[in-house]
Amino acid sequence: MSVDLAFDGGLLPAVAQDAESGDVLMLAYVSPEAVERTRETGLAHYYSRSRDELWQKGGTSGHVQHVREVRVDCDGDALLYLVDQEGGACHTGHGSCFHRRVEDVAVTDDGRGATADVETVGERVFDPDAVYE
Repeated sequence: MSVDLAFDGGLLPAVAQDAESGDVLMLAYVSPEAVERTRETGLAHYYSRSRDELWQKGGTSGHVQHVREVRVDCDGDALLYLVDQEGGACHTGHGSCFHRRVEDVAVTDDGRGATADVETVGERVFDPDAVYE
């Protein structure tokens, strides 16, 4: 069976989830080449929208994601990477990019944005200043 992957503007969102704990670690985007490199190497590859380039997770920090399995959603427009994470997943030094709980939200006057009051609930597992010098 084949499923067409629906790359919107050339990219798909990909959620990285810890294969053991089930914790959601991060959300990033992938290009067709990123998915292909992930499948070939077993290491998570993503596409940086801000840098406009393919990147391997942990290429700088050493905090790589070993991908056990790649899943696709029912519409073919999102992927799930089930991973074994080495070190922290977040560039801020936290184990997960989802380390802040939203306490309150204020919608902007134009209704097109919002500001959130947050509380940090996740643990910092490495010092980003030491890693990203």
